[in-house]
Amino acid sequence: MTDFASLSLFAVYSAMAVYTVAFLFFTWDLAKRSAPAPARDLAGGTESSAEVAAQETKPTGTGHQRIGVSLMALGFAFHLLAVIARGVAASRVPWANMFEFGLTATALIVAVFLGALLWRDLRYLGAFVTGFVLLALGIVTVNFYVDVVPLPPALQSVWLVIHVFVASLATAFFALAAGLAILQLVRQRFEIRGMAKARLMKTLPSSSVLESLSYRLNVVGFTLWTFTLIAGATWAERAWGRYWGWDTKEVWTFIIWVLFAGYVHARATRGWRGSRSAWLGIIGFGAVLFNYSVVNIAFTGLHSYSGL
Repeated sequence: MTDFASLSLFAVYSAMAVYTVAFLFFTWDLAKRSAPAPARDLAGGTESSAEVAAQETKPTGTGHQRIGVSLMALGFAFHLLAVIARGVAASRVPWANMFEFGLTATALIVAVFLGALLWRDLRYLGAFVTGFVLLALGIVTVNFYVDVVPLPPALQSVWLVIHVFVASLATAFFALAAGLAILQLVRQRFEIRGMAKARLMKTLPSSSVLESLSYRLNVVGFTLWTFTLIAGATWAERAWGRYWGWDTKEVWTFIIWVLFAGYVHARATRGWRGSRSAWLGIIGFGAVLFNYSVVNIAFTGLHSYSGL
């Protein structure tokens, strides 16, 4: 008989190995695009400055990007196998404790990134995505792994399927938006210092374009998080007989909602642009990570289902 729990763990380590190689290719691509391109001898002379400039405006390392994306897709296949095998081993959805939530959320980050490539060319974000997912997978596997155990009564509900999955999906959108916001701050710094024509910067979108992409992803994440908050209150009423009880997890879920509501409102109606909106989006994602890690580990309450 197949040991699906062991199969899941093997698939996790396989995915991490593939993500590592993908990360190396994405960083190699960034390094090659940062290097200056020397002028070549042509018919006994050198290229004109116009020809050199034209070459430097073309993104280089696209081959490395394609390999990186292909490896990400392969790593995602292993990652998805790990999620499915964990669910089969537990005979339920695989996001009932900290390890399983981290496993599923990181898989969704990769899935959203690969899906977003059909919408926009975000391959320049590949190093951030693979690096973050690799680090997160390593942390949850080494520190948060627990054996498969039966669900406590409060979690034996269809709302576990809906509420936690949507929260994981919102986290994936917030993560990509945070990556774009970080890149926006870097790009903006180069523009302020008059270095926007640096070779690497010329292959990236402008800071305003990065800000717009980050905003769109945050809006999707905020919409999903709003549903998460409502679904959580509905589930709480079914499980504990009240919609809101000021439990630590409930409070931090609301704090995250307020942060991103402020972000959306400030940018849409108050004209917040540039670094202020980027930092607010990054702080919001930081609150998501705090809610997942510190709140689950350091605080006790009705939502103490970390499994640790």
